[in-house]
Amino acid sequence: MMRWPPCSRTLLGVCTLLSLALLGHILLHDLEVVPRELRGFSQDEIHQACQPGASSPECRGSPRAAPTQCDLPPNSRFDCAPDKGITQQQCEARGCCYVPAEWPPDAQMGQPWCFFPTSYPSYRLENLTSTETGYTATLTRAVPTFFPKDIMILKLDVLMETESRLHFTIKDPANRRYEVPLETPRVSSQAPFTLYSVEFSEEPFGVVVRRKLDGRVLLNTTVAPLFFADQFLQLSTSLPSHYITGLAEHLGSLMLSTNWTKITLWNRDIAPEPNVNLYGSHPFYLVLEDGGLAHGVFLLNSNAMDVVLQPSPALSWRSTGGILDVYIFLGPEPKSVVQQYLDVVGYPFMPPYWGLGFHLCRWGYSTSAITRQVVENMTRAYFPLDVQWNDLDYMDARRDFTFNKDHFGDFPAMVQELHQGGRRYIMIVDPAISSSGPAGTYRPYDEGLRRGVFITNETGQPLIGQVWPGLTAFPDFTNPEALDWWQDMVTEFHAQVPFDGMWIDMNEPSNFVRGSVDGCPDNSLENPPYLPGVVGGTLRAATICASSHQFLSTHYDLHNLYGLTEALASHRALVKARGTRPFVISRSTFAGHGRYSGHWTGDVWSNWEQLSYSVPETLLFNLLGVPLVGADICGFLGNTSEELCVRWTQLGAFYPFMRNHNALISQEPYRFSETAQQAMRKAFTLRYVLLPYLYTLFHGAHVRGETVARPLFLEFPEDPSTWTVDRQLLWGEALLITPVLEAEKVEVTGYFPQGTWYDLQTVPMEAFGSLPPPAPLTSVIHSKGQWVTLSAPLDTINVHLRAGHIIPMQGPALTTTESRKQPMALAVALTASGEAQGELFWDDGESLGVLDGGDYTQLIFLAKNNTFVNKLVHMSSEGASLQLRNVTVLGVATAPQQVLCNSVPVSNFTFNPDTETLAIPVSLTMGEQFVINWS
Repeated sequence: MMRWPPCSRTLLGVCTLLSLALLGHILLHDLEVVPRELRGFSQDEIHQACQPGASSPECRGSPRAAPTQCDLPPNSRFDCAPDKGITQQQCEARGCCYVPAEWPPDAQMGQPWCFFPTSYPSYRLENLTSTETGYTATLTRAVPTFFPKDIMILKLDVLMETESRLHFTIKDPANRRYEVPLETPRVSSQAPFTLYSVEFSEEPFGVVVRRKLDGRVLLNTTVAPLFFADQFLQLSTSLPSHYITGLAEHLGSLMLSTNWTKITLWNRDIAPEPNVNLYGSHPFYLVLEDGGLAHGVFLLNSNAMDVVLQPSPALSWRSTGGILDVYIFLGPEPKSVVQQYLDVVGYPFMPPYWGLGFHLCRWGYSTSAITRQVVENMTRAYFPLDVQWNDLDYMDARRDFTFNKDHFGDFPAMVQELHQGGRRYIMIVDPAISSSGPAGTYRPYDEGLRRGVFITNETGQPLIGQVWPGLTAFPDFTNPEALDWWQDMVTEFHAQVPFDGMWIDMNEPSNFVRGSVDGCPDNSLENPPYLPGVVGGTLRAATICASSHQFLSTHYDLHNLYGLTEALASHRALVKARGTRPFVISRSTFAGHGRYSGHWTGDVWSNWEQLSYSVPETLLFNLLGVPLVGADICGFLGNTSEELCVRWTQLGAFYPFMRNHNALISQEPYRFSETAQQAMRKAFTLRYVLLPYLYTLFHGAHVRGETVARPLFLEFPEDPSTWTVDRQLLWGEALLITPVLEAEKVEVTGYFPQGTWYDLQTVPMEAFGSLPPPAPLTSVIHSKGQWVTLSAPLDTINVHLRAGHIIPMQGPALTTTESRKQPMALAVALTASGEAQGELFWDDGESLGVLDGGDYTQLIFLAKNNTFVNKLVHMSSEGASLQLRNVTVLGVATAPQQVLCNSVPVSNFTFNPDTETLAIPVSLTMGEQFVINWS
């Protein structure tokens, strides 16, 4: 039987008033705020209600020990003991309800036994007034919570920034608190029309956001009390749907479970596994709503945090610091939500063309001779290779900006040879700088020490940890002086070794000792009153002391930004050193990371489970604005099998970033049987054939905030069957990839949304090195929105071209330097009404400022009424001379009697009535307008 601590007689009326008042009192934003009777009660009177006595540590500062509204559905109960496990007596002393519950099946965490009553006091809204951009108000709390250092008076600013973006902040008006230094858009006036309405609850304070179209509540923060203590902030909201994605980085399904799930955001060096905090923190989520609508919410906060999902459904943000800085994106469709989020955090950078080719690396290429041999072996085996990498092996004593004179004595010459062969070179660069050795012997440390660029401890000295070189100091990339120092180090090393890009690893930052070699202070930053669910049970696990000092704030505030700030510094340094488009791949990430860098998914194991997880991981980072992403093909940790490596290579050919990498074990494509090699070559060739289309997708991401690899729901949100599909991926709107992700399978089942899908097969190996026949067809799927089982022998990955789209292709070669010289082809996939469209973006593939300078070519392709044309959107010398040699039209129902190209008959066209494929050989230049007709 449930026991309730009784109300004191002094507050019997208070309890009754609370019960009655909290039945409603949601205010429309343009209504006057009504005062409450409860304002006449003093804090001392409220404290007298605390049970079992005012002397109890759990009772001191508690709002009231007499909950009167505990009859809440189990799935709608919000945890009143997020900080620790407590007893029933301690729970009730907090003024909360205590009801033991069973652990729900398949839940990561159980529903709370100690939870807030609906009468639990929170902040009160006062002085709500209109401003030029929205609203402002004061929030006041009458009594402190059970967390130390409550901030009793807060300021609310609500900014109605655009028709689809609402932004509100909750801050301490008396003291400046840490805020994330992310450049975000600013507005000077309220949007004249919005897709949303805003309402406010006076007491308990809350914000309610509705979609005007259907009145659906998208955000309702009244469902649980607002907390704003010095080191604990909590904001909860209802969710209109159980279909929620985002909140990276985590390993698992694309859609998150709302069955009592906790996601922890605190960047950490750890081999990816489910239910742990991983390398990146992206506090943004997207929710799919009934009818194909969607919205997103972004909490701009970089402190350690938990995000708790519960079945009501609802979500709670729990941060250890900063402010509450919340953006709501109204879509209304999911594709627009992503674009609106990227309007705030920044659109992705445009990678160089060569960065989309194949990359090869291994921790274990121990000499320049071995590295050279690997490149030669790839060429001999007819495998494309655009970028050769080295791990730590090239360094002298594993120190940045050095190379081993014994094993890599001809390192500069090796890189020059790669360049002469049309290839590029990337090496690893860790942020931790060796601090051991005599003064004057290692310039990066000596110069960094002189300039004061390192993170410091409580004594003002560089904090010393331990990473690969041994004792190390950690650059503070929030310090402008450190940006210049890093640029100088990169530029000086580039003058010795002309590398082409940077692989920044270990930048969570990773540390082999907890905190520092000298330990960490015993203070509230190291031991906060609320500790999120971090692996290791402390913020300093596998990283540096949270209380260490940086230019902008403490590491406690800035930890999750470390990888982002290093990516920005590296991006900037490469521009200075090379003068061309930078290429950076980073392990640690934060919101906005895609502006400067791509991401690989870390130290994944060589197993089928990790292969499968890599699909939703790739899709997730595209939703977060980091489209240049991929997992280590064939896995990094452990040893792959031949079948696994073949299937991983096939999927890896459709990662936006394609790299094979392993720790010490050889798994280059040429290591396997000839049967496996043939299968891999087909996958490689298919990727290289499709590179013009892939590059065009990256242009769309860069200038319009689009995705490259995307989940099916982004294109088909009105089809609920697509919402949970995360073992397939789309490239843009046009290509659907259905990989085999299980062992010993020669069939695969995939979901095909409504429409016609043409089977795009790989190129026969005898055509390798010459222009392939575009889009050879084996079958057509006319789907009503259904699951289809496909044949998938070991040499096949199923790729389908969506009717209504035109994709550009190009003859493959062993490098993009050579493939870019090959003739092009177009695949035109007609709808039932005979229409299709597509696009090509082309430039020199690596110059900076091509858009501003106009040094690019952009074409639109259109098909309608048996006519195919190109439209010249913008022309430059780059792309104008591209040769078009073949146009294949798919879905031609009736055999053509005549084909004309620019009014000239084409005599050698072919038509296959079984596959309804019309192949038209042409000799055209892309930079000139043309018209092709068939009748």
